[in-house]
Amino acid sequence: MTTHSIATINHLIKNKDTQTLIRVLGPLSGYEIAHIIVKRKVVDQVLVLSLLSTEQASETFEYLPFKVQKNLLKAIPTTQAANILVEMAPDDLTAFFEELPQALKNEYLNLLPKEERDTATHLLGYPENTVGRMMTPDYLAIKMDWTIEKVLDYIRTYGHDSETINVIYVVDDHNILLDDIKLKEFLFAPKDYQVHQIADNKFVALTDLDDSQKAINIFKEYSRVALPVINAQGVLVGIVTIDDILRLASQNSTEEFQKIAAVEVLDESYMDIPFFSLIKKRARWLVLLFIGEMFTATAMGFFEDEISKAVVLALFLPLIISSGGNAGSQSSTLIIRAMALGEVKLKDWWLIMRREILAGALLGCFLGVVGFSRVTLWSAFSDVYGIHWLLIAFTIFFSLIGVVLWGSLSGSMLPFILRRCGVDPATSSAPLVATLVDVTGIIIYFVIAMGILKGTLL
Repeated sequence: MTTHSIATINHLIKNKDTQTLIRVLGPLSGYEIAHIIVKRKVVDQVLVLSLLSTEQASETFEYLPFKVQKNLLKAIPTTQAANILVEMAPDDLTAFFEELPQALKNEYLNLLPKEERDTATHLLGYPENTVGRMMTPDYLAIKMDWTIEKVLDYIRTYGHDSETINVIYVVDDHNILLDDIKLKEFLFAPKDYQVHQIADNKFVALTDLDDSQKAINIFKEYSRVALPVINAQGVLVGIVTIDDILRLASQNSTEEFQKIAAVEVLDESYMDIPFFSLIKKRARWLVLLFIGEMFTATAMGFFEDEISKAVVLALFLPLIISSGGNAGSQSSTLIIRAMALGEVKLKDWWLIMRREILAGALLGCFLGVVGFSRVTLWSAFSDVYGIHWLLIAFTIFFSLIGVVLWGSLSGSMLPFILRRCGVDPATSSAPLVATLVDVTGIIIYFVIAMGILKGTLL
């Protein structure tokens, strides 16, 4: 849709030109209409929805943010609200209901006819973050002894009620899943063939109690647009489609990045969350990190005598501890993401430890050479580091190796420790790792300095 078209529709909404609006909005998709009205006042949104068919209004409603959906349902007539909810796909309806407070959820559930209400209640009965919450019972199932002709007739008759017809599921008399067959297989098979003649009895399925991350990983691995969902007995209870998986993956990634940035997970988008709620979610972590950094001051106080004797050591302190924090942040971020993608498991901790020890040592050497060169070059043109500049250069060199090695090791192992304790590894955020490494980095730096500079500056 062009900017000109949107401007025209906005003008029609402003002037309440309902007849022209009906004609202009008719050919548009729900996504396009939602894009137009999402930022408008509720009264304008209500006007637009009242001009749409029930199917178009429901489709538009599904593309609106949750906060807008909730405000709209309060503003429109009860009958219209019921019609919109009834037309929504079961999985989308479940996703909407699970965001509502219990009282409001019950109120809207009561607007649904018994069959739709029972379906929604059943899906909401599954634990949060399980496949059961995401699935839809709208699918096509056939039997092994059906002919291809019967299957195609069945698809023509009932296909419009299914979430997708890309894959047709084969079940027995007890609804046990036996196979999943792509639609194109039926289109190219002789009409008098029976289903068992083109079936291979191989399928990939999720279980209704699988966690959402497992579903995401399986969709990625097998590149499917839909997957069947079975219960513990192998009974086909629903399907999960790629649109729900993409939405979930986006949500999970957003939450993960927020945790890595040391922010509590935002319940709404950045622009929609109330200002003081945003402050609250950021302040808790900032206070915790500030308290952690107070130990840095304590550690420096412990080496106060050394600093007073060799003030030059203080010049390199920010360089040393920031290098360790940066290395730790890199390692933690890489491991957290690898865990989220299923590339790294708990059992891989020893391999990761060996890898990070080697990586930390080599990276520390690279930075150590840079630090050593810096002291050497400056000493060639000035006496800022005094007659013991070479010892200072070696102090910086070995300190950077030690701090970067420790930062890489602690940053990579902390996610494993948290996962082992049942805590989300993303909690080991980059700022948290940097804070922890700052304190230990000071200790490493001054212990090495005391060893190298003893008898000279110290």
